[in-house]
Amino acid sequence: MAIIEADASNAVTPISCDKAEPVARSGNYAPVRFNALKHGILSKHAVLAHEDHAEFAELLAALVEEHRPAGMTERYLIEELATIIWRKRRVLLAEGAKINEGLKSAVNSAASVIKSAAPFQRGLGDEKTDLREFMDGTPEEIAERQREAATDLAATQKAAAILRKRGVDAYEKARRALIQESRDWWDEHVEDESYPATAEGLAQFIFESLEPICIRMVQEARFAPAIKAQTLGEGLQAHRLEKLSRYETHLDRKFERTLAMILKLKDLRSA
Repeated sequence: MAIIEADASNAVTPISCDKAEPVARSGNYAPVRFNALKHGILSKHAVLAHEDHAEFAELLAALVEEHRPAGMTERYLIEELATIIWRKRRVLLAEGAKINEGLKSAVNSAASVIKSAAPFQRGLGDEKTDLREFMDGTPEEIAERQREAATDLAATQKAAAILRKRGVDAYEKARRALIQESRDWWDEHVEDESYPATAEGLAQFIFESLEPICIRMVQEARFAPAIKAQTLGEGLQAHRLEKLSRYETHLDRKFERTLAMILKLKDLRSA
């Protein structure tokens, strides 16, 4: 197994592994960065076919640059250190995948998640609710959503009050009192002949469809932070990460032992 050293003229020449010298002088280390990966004992097995070999090479080169191993034993320990860090990287990827899997399951059970977030609220959440709206919203967007929901409900209740009082042009006044989106929805129902374009028809539409939806939207907007927290909590499913956590602890201990051995060898060599 050969490594590379740069001489004073910056020419790159191979040297034997038996020499107990630093890998390279500072400033001339670039030519040897990938040499450790190419000739390493562990590297060929540590990096899987679908993983980034160049990324591992950069990691290993950085550790060699930091510790400047002398002799086969120290070079082996440095490579062991690199494989431990690489495997910890896999643990984090696996952990993220588990959490994402749990989040997907939570999103697909929107009604259950929402009802759990606000267990004492009636009529909150249904199967059509998209939890991604709660996950992506910023605090400012959530506040705006709360204002819009409150405005929609207030307009709907004002229209209902006009219809209850009846009077001249009650239908047109109530229709105009609705926000544009609710008015458009009502017009669609009239076109589909679901309701007649009368005061009685509009009152029935508000009572059966519009007002319950407005109330639910106000509740959802109000409990948006709790719904987001509930979704993240159910998606985490900490019990599914227990094995990964134990494996990560094992790698941490292995890292500490390996690093301690490297530092001890350096102290012995210095002495």
